[in-house]
Amino acid sequence: MCAITGIFHLQTAKPVDPSRVRRMADSMIHRGPDGSGIWTAPGIGLGHRRLSIIDVEGSPQPMVAHDEKWAICFNGEIYNYQEIRAELIKLGHVFTTSGDTEVILHAWRQWGTDCLSKLNGMFAFAIYDAAQNQMHLVRDRFGVKPLYYAEISDGSVIFGSELKALLAHPALRRKLDHHAVDSYMAFGYVPDHQCILQGVQKLPAGHFLTLSCGQPMPSPQKWWDIDFSNREKGSAAELGEELYRLMKQGVASRMVADVPIGAFLSGGVDSSAVVAMMASLTNRPVTSCSIGFDEKSLDESNYADIIAKRFATDHHRQIVDSNQYDLIDILADHFDEPFADASALPTYQVSALAVKSVKVALSGDGADEALAGYRRQVFFHHEEKVRSILPQNFRSNIFGPLAKYYPKADWAPRFLRAKSSFAGLAISGEEAYTNAVGVTGYDARHLLYSAQMSATLSGYRAETFMHDLMVNAPAQSGLDRAQYADLKMWMPGDILTKVDRMSMAVSLEAREPLLDHRIVEFAARLPENMRVRGKEGKWLMKNVMRRDLPEDILYRPKMGFVTPISQWFKGPLADEARALCHSKIFADFNLFDSAQISKMVEQHISGMVDHGRTIWQLVMLEKSLVRLFG
Repeated sequence: MCAITGIFHLQTAKPVDPSRVRRMADSMIHRGPDGSGIWTAPGIGLGHRRLSIIDVEGSPQPMVAHDEKWAICFNGEIYNYQEIRAELIKLGHVFTTSGDTEVILHAWRQWGTDCLSKLNGMFAFAIYDAAQNQMHLVRDRFGVKPLYYAEISDGSVIFGSELKALLAHPALRRKLDHHAVDSYMAFGYVPDHQCILQGVQKLPAGHFLTLSCGQPMPSPQKWWDIDFSNREKGSAAELGEELYRLMKQGVASRMVADVPIGAFLSGGVDSSAVVAMMASLTNRPVTSCSIGFDEKSLDESNYADIIAKRFATDHHRQIVDSNQYDLIDILADHFDEPFADASALPTYQVSALAVKSVKVALSGDGADEALAGYRRQVFFHHEEKVRSILPQNFRSNIFGPLAKYYPKADWAPRFLRAKSSFAGLAISGEEAYTNAVGVTGYDARHLLYSAQMSATLSGYRAETFMHDLMVNAPAQSGLDRAQYADLKMWMPGDILTKVDRMSMAVSLEAREPLLDHRIVEFAARLPENMRVRGKEGKWLMKNVMRRDLPEDILYRPKMGFVTPISQWFKGPLADEARALCHSKIFADFNLFDSAQISKMVEQHISGMVDHGRTIWQLVMLEKSLVRLFG
């Protein structure tokens, strides 16, 4: 796990200042504290920060081929590199290191872009072809590893693992993208098809970009996608055995490292399954790490203790203060762009705990997206059954008025909160699911916007991108389309960004074995009743894991990391919430109506309406903008 950065001149091969590349690389020293490297040639500069995991003493980067015709800068891990290496040796390739970086370099020389389908891993890399004077930028299937790039005024393209690498280049123009602000307010993160700064792009997951000297800036090309359009055949027992085999294969492949390795253990189904499989694959106790909260209603650490005891792990548990708002500035520093998933706070804390014992930690991320484990996916699956029976006009006429007049009851038990269900049934499935994953809806955020912000947006609607993802998904059903959109937008934009930035903040490598592409491709072909059955999501996974995990782990209500942000803005952070209406940076960009922000904040503090998540969005947006423009 590392950080990469670089400069490539598109028009003419101008000299590249090594000190500039070094500043860009060193801006990400937290991603790679173990070493650094810089390489330049006419028109090209590559920089690297290293976190040593495999071939600890070897594989320096940037790595240049012996004939100096190729160079690579790589961030990530290739889990099947030894198999690919053996194949390349049979084809006559000679290796001088034992790591995975050189394997990618030789694989690209042998097969070009066709080599990408052979790589099982998480990666973002840049390969320079001197003979063609081309730079190839590549990102893994799911976007586990980030990669930003931008064309700047001197005719070069700059790139890096984090936005801060690009910010270290003096020619990067800093201009706010108002469409990205709207997407952030809609979803709580800036999706991968946008960046908070105009002109900066993120290479999409499963894509590569080929830059050629003397040619205009091209568009990225897709090299992989998820296909939900086919179905596996077989009994639950047969399909369960195949899923179990793939999961174990995914875990085993991610246990390869030349440094201490462990696991995040929340006590949920996914992290427990990973720990169970790790325990079966090694004779040594698995190192597991979990955090608990001093607030009993938020604390799930007892479930982690059950799993730790069951598999005799070397368990590290820490009880932390649920009032973690003193870490807010750390979040803003490491995300660069505004990011409002409050579970980033405990993710940072469990990473900080884990890095005291290990250098690599396996997580359970990816299973919910692949196997329909989210509550919203289960609800949507059942709503789709209603939509398939009742015509759109009938639903609009019946459920539309019910949604309008039914009281909004955030305080009530879930089964009494029917307003959102009525509203969802009145519209198309794509619209309903897009609304379900959102944070601040279209009407609510436009009420907060200034007249100038609304005019600048000129009818732009952030939800359209996700809506179109669902409509155009290679899928058979509404559940397929919802999962496809989650895997393509929610997961890289929110979940993987959160885990990457928070683990890298403390120089810890996080790996997601349940996001192995073979598992996800298999899960996408499962019949719907193998994913959702009754009220249970991830049905097949839970069913097959009964051999390893107790029922009270498999079938307890899903909670995840919960942060009491709503209470914060009624108590210790009330003044910070009230100060939003006087924000200088908001005023400078004329983004919001300060009177509407004040009204919303006072409603929240009084307990009339819970606006905690929207206030949190505004706080994190302000901190991000101050860092970018202040």
